[in-house]
Amino acid sequence: MPRDRFLKQSLGSLYSHIRSSRILVVGAGGIGCELLKNLVTTGFGEIHVVDLDTIDLSNLNRQFLFRHAHIKKSKALVAKETAGRFNPNVKIEAHHANIKDPQFNVDWFKSFVIVFNALDNLDARRHVNKMCLAADVPLIESGTTGFNGQVQPIRKGLTQCYDCTPKETPKSFPVCTIRSTPSQPIHCIVWAKSYLFSELFGISEEEAPDLDHTEDSDNAAEIESLRAEAAALKTIRMAMGSEEFPCKVFKKVYTDDIDRLRGMEDMWKTRRAPDALDYDELLARAGQVDPSISLQDQKTWSVEENFAVFVDSLKRLSNRLEELKANAETGNAPPILSFDKDDKDTLDFVAAAANLRSTVFGIETRSEFDIKQMAGNIIPAIATTNATTAALCVLEAFKIMRGELQKAKMVFLTKSVDRMITKEPLSHPKPDCPVCGNAQARLVVDTSKATLSDLVEQLLKAKLEYTDEISISTDAGIVYDPDLEENLPKKLAELGISKDTFITVRDEDDDTARVNLVLAISEVELDEQTQPLTLIPATIAIPRKAKPTNGVATANGDTEPVEQAVSGAKRKRDVDDAELETDNIRKRGKVAEELNGNGPITLDDEEGAIVLD
Repeated sequence: MPRDRFLKQSLGSLYSHIRSSRILVVGAGGIGCELLKNLVTTGFGEIHVVDLDTIDLSNLNRQFLFRHAHIKKSKALVAKETAGRFNPNVKIEAHHANIKDPQFNVDWFKSFVIVFNALDNLDARRHVNKMCLAADVPLIESGTTGFNGQVQPIRKGLTQCYDCTPKETPKSFPVCTIRSTPSQPIHCIVWAKSYLFSELFGISEEEAPDLDHTEDSDNAAEIESLRAEAAALKTIRMAMGSEEFPCKVFKKVYTDDIDRLRGMEDMWKTRRAPDALDYDELLARAGQVDPSISLQDQKTWSVEENFAVFVDSLKRLSNRLEELKANAETGNAPPILSFDKDDKDTLDFVAAAANLRSTVFGIETRSEFDIKQMAGNIIPAIATTNATTAALCVLEAFKIMRGELQKAKMVFLTKSVDRMITKEPLSHPKPDCPVCGNAQARLVVDTSKATLSDLVEQLLKAKLEYTDEISISTDAGIVYDPDLEENLPKKLAELGISKDTFITVRDEDDDTARVNLVLAISEVELDEQTQPLTLIPATIAIPRKAKPTNGVATANGDTEPVEQAVSGAKRKRDVDDAELETDNIRKRGKVAEELNGNGPITLDDEEGAIVLD
């Protein structure tokens, strides 16, 4: 019996379309593994999978295409090898690369029938959303968090895109909160991971992504003090490998720095002051600690247990770094250690250091298991949620491939007693969306010959009828506006405008402003007789920006224009307008008599208004 017999019976005429389809899967993680398995067994003809990541030990519990022997190997390449065994008739192309790399341009996206997003970070999701809109390719967006999952079909001009609804941005923490006034366990964990560990074994905390070093007049002195503190810690780093090293580090961060903070009395008027720790006292108490305490990762360690793990992990990491330095080749950059949630040495250090920091500030301590999740930015993932979400992605893709977008739904998977899966109709694009609310087109151009003046004068003004009030920007910033004309004679290539980049044209005319125009650059070499700028499509409708609606709610819930509402009110008053005005004057005079004084309510004699303090 042919292996595709039941697929043909289930899918009917759609099956032949599936067999000839070329599709893209971005991400080979939790959802990506399940999705790839579903697509292969469904019989899609050609599948491309892109993923930059490598396989970690923590992936194996839910990413079933991988095994222990695959750790540190490319997710995309291993997924291709494993998934290919499910159906040898399917062609799978694996790309161990970043989806934002130049080779994955708009033309490349255009070659796919449909794109599946199985990503776990906001920036990459937004990039794929933008590329699919530019290439006019359907996108199935998906994501999971614990028991919750979501599937969103996206079609240019017909549905909301990924950026139509605001997304919560990753959390960063002000450096002064992390370094001086922590109040939550996460503050202490970020301090241990992004500051202390980095200063001792890695890069400077100035480059740490979890810390916000924004300086203003209120914290300038504190920022400068913290920089001096970091410089002192770098001096202590020179003692690495010696017997005194753990003692010097501990006294610096848990005694001397805390005494300095306690000296800032104004800082502790409304909050609990920190308590310094004594190295010699904890060293004596730590003698009774079980040497295997670091293996008990689900237990909340005591102060002396955290101290013992801190000192032991500090020695282990010091030895590792000294070995790297001894083996380093001359001329290379100095070796460093990087935090890895699956590296026992680095995790022990961060967990113990964070808990000691929490003890100093009277904050609840956590088990190493909990700290691993928080330090590794791990969102709890459940294999069954990923599997269900991946299946829903394929079902929604079937509707789009049949040309039945009206039947596609936004699908939510939740942990609920009443209903596990809920659906709602797809919404129309939001006119004010910063991505799909723009007009989009391709610009074929020889960037080595065409100048910015050619773009402005020949295309934007002469052909698209823009006024002088426009600005042009790239990812690097603004390259043209009415006050920035020195770039006009420059070639586009000199301004960083090259193949597969995007430029945004903004209409700054207050009266006739149109929505932003985003041009995807396709670079070609043109001869002297060919126009240096070619717009695709040749004609494009750029709608005007929607003006804010000035209106009031009517009885049936609609919005009535302000002018109409006011005129209606005037008509109702026309009958006794003079009498009402006389009555109002009489009432204002009476109120003025009663309230005119030095109280919180007074009368403004010039304006005839009652003023409330």
